[in-house]
This record gives sequence, C-alpha cells and structure tokens, in this order.
Amino acid sequence: MQKLLLDTSIILDDTQNLVYLHKKQNELYMSDIILEELDRKKDSQSESGFFAREFFRCVTHADCIEPLMKALSGDYISQIIFKSGEIFVPIWVIMRKHYKTAFVDYGYNDARIREIAKDYQLVLLTNDIALRVRSFTENIQSHSLKRGQVLNPKEINFIYETTLLRDLSDKQAFEESREFQTLSQWHIIAISELDYTDSVSYFTGKKYFGIKYNNKLEILELDLILKEHKPYVLPLNIEQKLAYALLTHPHNQLSIITGSTGSGKTLIALQAGISLQKLGVVDGIIYMRNTITANDKEAELGFRKGDELQKLHYFMYPLFSSVNFIIENLKEHSLAKRIEYKGESKGIDKEEATQYFLQKHRIEVMDIAHARGVSLHNKFIIFDEVQNASDATIKLIGTRLGEKSRIVFLGDYNQIDHPYLSKFRNGALSLLSKAKEDDFLFGLQFQHTIRSQIAHWFDKYF
Repeated sequence: MQKLLLDTSIILDDTQNLVYLHKKQNELYMSDIILEELDRKKDSQSESGFFAREFFRCVTHADCIEPLMKALSGDYISQIIFKSGEIFVPIWVIMRKHYKTAFVDYGYNDARIREIAKDYQLVLLTNDIALRVRSFTENIQSHSLKRGQVLNPKEINFIYETTLLRDLSDKQAFEESREFQTLSQWHIIAISELDYTDSVSYFTGKKYFGIKYNNKLEILELDLILKEHKPYVLPLNIEQKLAYALLTHPHNQLSIITGSTGSGKTLIALQAGISLQKLGVVDGIIYMRNTITANDKEAELGFRKGDELQKLHYFMYPLFSSVNFIIENLKEHSLAKRIEYKGESKGIDKEEATQYFLQKHRIEVMDIAHARGVSLHNKFIIFDEVQNASDATIKLIGTRLGEKSRIVFLGDYNQIDHPYLSKFRNGALSLLSKAKEDDFLFGLQFQHTIRSQIAHWFDKYF
C-alpha cells in the first residue's frame, strides 16, 4: 500500500482512476491546490471540465474521523468520500493556508503541490510529465498512472499467416485447430495456397485472405467486393483493400484502424462510408475529429474566429482533403463528373464542389465536446485522431450510437498532443488492445505510407 498525493491530471484524465487506485489498496491524498484547480475547470465545456464536474458531483461528506496522518503545524487534514456506484473511495485533503513556496509566474501551483508531497513524504502521482521531472530534481518520489499502458503497440498483430490446400479440403480441420480457436473474431487470415502433384506439395504462388467470423473462416473476395461496390477511389494496397472490405462488411459495426500520417486511413474510411450510404446500409456519414492540437493544451474552440461550425472547420482538414482527392479523381475519369463537380475543389471547405459533395453524400461534422445527450441512428461515424482521446471520451462517443449505426476509430499512436496521454497510453492503444482480445471489435494497423516518399521518411526517422 502506498500513500499517494494525487495531481489534478489524474482526475481530469478520468474520475474512475480514483476507483482503480482505491481497489489497489492505496491511501489517497490531495491538497487544497487540487480542489482549487478542479473548481476552475468545472465550467469548461471540454472533457476536462466534465471530469471536474463529475468529481464534485460524486463527492460526499465523511463522518468525523481522525486523520491517518498527523497534520503539520498550520495545516488541517479532513476526509471526503468519492462515491462511484456502490464503491466509496476515501480521500484525505490537506489544507494549507500559508505555503513556503515563493510566488512565480509559471508553475506556482505545481511548486506548491511538490511542497506538500515533500513535507508529508507522499508519493506524487501525476500524468504531467513536466511535474514529474521537476519532482525528480527535488528528490520527490513520483509516478504516472500506468493504467491501460501498452509498451509495444507495433507487436499487436491482426493478421495470422497459414497455408491451405487449393481445394480447401483442410478448411474444416483448420477451423477446429487450436490456433484458429484462439484468434479473436474479425481476425484476418493470410492464406498461402498449397497444392499436390504426385504426392509432392508445393506453393502455387497465390495468396488470398479471409477472416474469422462466427467461428468460421470466411474467404474475402476483395476484388469482387470492389467490382460490385465501384468505389470512387480504389484502395492502393492490400491493407487498404482489407480495411475497405471489413468496414463495408454486413456485420461489422466497430473498428479501429491505426497507421502513420499519409497511410490513407481517412480516405478509405470515408470511401467505405460513402459506399455504405449508396448501398442503403446507412443514411449518412458523421465525421468527428478530436480538437486537441499540437499547440492547444486542451480541446477548446473558443479562441478561434467565427461561429461553432467555422471553428470546427479548422480541425476538419483531413476530411476536406480526402473529399477533394475523391472529387479530383472523379473529374479525371468522367466528363459528367467534371460538369457535376464544377468549381475549384482544392480550396478547403468553401468551394462549391466540396460543399456539393458533402451535401450529396450527407456528410456532417460534429464537435466531440457537444456529443453528450445526442443519439446517432443509422449513421457511419468516423472518429479521427483517436490517439488524442481518453478512454472516457471513447466511451462517451460509443454510447451515443443507436440502431444500425457503425463507427470506425482512426489514429496514429505516435502523434500525441493531449497533455495527459502518451504514446504508450492513449485511446488508439486502448482500442487496439481490446481488438486483440474482444470478438466485437475489428482492428488493423496500416504499415505503409502512400502520401509521398518524403512523408514516409519523416515518419520513419522523426
């Protein structure tokens, strides 16, 4: 059991972290500074604002009780209870009227938190990397919360290699094998074809793919699917073909696809959504993108010019880029399409061609921050940049889905801008981990960058 001093980042990441730490038999402490920071956050319409409000909603008063730890001179220690369902989490709050730390323009609260940790010999628990580093320099023991951390995400593989006879006479034996049974639903099977001549086996050179569905091996006719659907833009490689086939599969509702920038995730997801809409499987497409940026500490739109829709458009460049690519491809191959999509499509969102395409295919954009209370029925939802989302945000969006809706999460776990997440712990990795074990979720990792040779170089070496 450890005595942990909680930083604000632990609560703003997910209030359920308190339940998790309590179940691990830890003694939890926070300072008045944490309560002050949470109070300042509670009016924010961002995810952190929600968790600040959730914390205060779930706090109840404790009975009069003697502190487990003697308060230092001038301090006062009281106890509050965080209630989550039937679980009661006791938290000791250390109140200090006069801090020894001198006022500084930047990092004053962090300095006061470290002061409490040092004076009471508590282990500081924070997901703020800068605070951890400063703690180390002051010889204060500090940890981050490793809940949901994935250390080797590249090793998460969704493609199983096997060999089968040309006539598939050994298909049933493969389905009954231990190797096949241990694979999760939607696992991709890469099959190398084997044949016999005069009792001698040899590889025919043909390779094709299947999936595990309903505990059976379902062969994927990739080229036939593309021929029937006639997508506006054809997938460029095998992994894109597999993604398209699975996203348009009649029974697949939930997917996670990761890959580096320029691997074609958004384009293939958008094309799959358009095909489903044309087939009548869904009646519209909703594009969501986490509004965390490389510069903004949190996902807030307020400081940008314009109304909500105009502010959101700053974050929708990947969608508009994919739409413009499709339009240019259509205009290249069809005189009728050149006439239909008149206008300069290389603009971002105000060009006539782009707007017409969005309206024709019922493509909408939605702000994640305003998704609470919304029900999404019969839609194909694309959630982009999921690596910058916490598990709680994923749950928020996932629980909005109604009947006949599907969702695909897209992301690159190497590009983290969220202040409380890391390349080992983020929404993309949470979903990848679950897809490896859970039969309800399809997962795939794109390995190839198609944007350009220079984009591939930067992704590899930086």
